[in-house]
Amino acid sequence: MHANGEITIPVGGQKIIGNLNIPAESDTLVIFSHGSGSSRFSVRNKFVAESLNEADIGTLLIDLLTEEEDRTYTNRFDIDLLTDRLVEATTYVSRLPGLENFSYGYFGASTGAACALRAATCLPDRIGAVVSRGGRPDLAAGALPKVKAPTLLIVGSLDTDVITLNRRALNMLSCKKQIEIVQGAGHLFEEPGKLAVVADLAKDWFTHYLQHKQSPVLTN
Repeated sequence: MHANGEITIPVGGQKIIGNLNIPAESDTLVIFSHGSGSSRFSVRNKFVAESLNEADIGTLLIDLLTEEEDRTYTNRFDIDLLTDRLVEATTYVSRLPGLENFSYGYFGASTGAACALRAATCLPDRIGAVVSRGGRPDLAAGALPKVKAPTLLIVGSLDTDVITLNRRALNMLSCKKQIEIVQGAGHLFEEPGKLAVVADLAKDWFTHYLQHKQSPVLTN
């Protein structure tokens, strides 16, 4: 059986760390791919993860770089490397005892959203849904038409440049897709109550597409 808490994941000859939390009744796991300069300790991602846990959705917050690798600034923007790490980590976790038959999804923030979308194309039979928060899906432009997993793009209304990038990315996606503009929110959704909106949107999306339960109708 799976064990909650900190886990070590072998990838590319290195070992990376993740924080795993799976509610007792869960049969789904959402893996978080954070943005550059952030970590598995991100307050924002932890807030969203806790909201998912309350809906019986398991979460894995993960650092795709080792501490030493993260000291090299360019590694944080190496989408190829980070995507490979996310694919390897997903494959490893999905083979752990008790997790083999789970449904899997990705939650990506900022540059981490590009990694999540690209990784989803590498694991089309494994990844059932993707949610992007303030993401840069444009950095995965070549992979976007190949994404099969239903994808939700969440952007703050004040984050105008990123809205433009997300609308362009939305047009390139051929899967089930939706964009949600959170009114009054900036890039980091730091305004009061805005991150809770993100968490609710993500929870509804993953519940609908991963848990196969009846949830509010989501339009494309």
